[in-house]
Amino acid sequence: MNLRARAGLSTVAAVTVALVLAAPAPASAAPAPTPAVVAQALPPYSTWIADVTAVATQASGYLGDVLPNPSARPAIVLDIDNTALQTTYRPGLTSPATGPILDLARQARDDGAAIFFITARPEILGWQTEVNLRSVGYPVERIYLRPWFNTQPDAELKTDARKAIEAQGYRIVANIGNSPSDLSGGHADRTFKLPDYDGQLV
Repeated sequence: MNLRARAGLSTVAAVTVALVLAAPAPASAAPAPTPAVVAQALPPYSTWIADVTAVATQASGYLGDVLPNPSARPAIVLDIDNTALQTTYRPGLTSPATGPILDLARQARDDGAAIFFITARPEILGWQTEVNLRSVGYPVERIYLRPWFNTQPDAELKTDARKAIEAQGYRIVANIGNSPSDLSGGHADRTFKLPDYDGQLV
């Protein structure tokens, strides 16, 4: 092979190496894209209030059967946030009452039951909470809040509050809330769970 042919082959080889080095990495070597996390949207207000109304209607029928009860000292227990008050769907300094639950509380009061509220809100919000509840029309026997420096899980805190109500001689005929922690632990004849949409309403 003459020198010119050899020079031509060397040039081809050099160009080939350069092209290989400059070629982009195969697509399979690129990192897989991170899947987008899609937050579940809350249902519209109309859906929530309809779901609440359905549960409140059941509770109203039950209370109509068990109250008045002259042989007992009846009481009902209500959670506050997204139960007695519309804190997520109607936020503000003063939350409006959840209409079907307010009607239920008034029905129970008229039939001789005391109305207690149990919440994980801290005691520092006690005055504001009571003013809010009374201003929208709730009868209030007492509100149980989280005491200062109390670190109990919500379920234990609320169970202890129901025990304290029973220790005063009351029989809790109904316990109504939207979270499992509102209702677990017993110390109520019957529980009614409002929607929380997989924990989105707390």
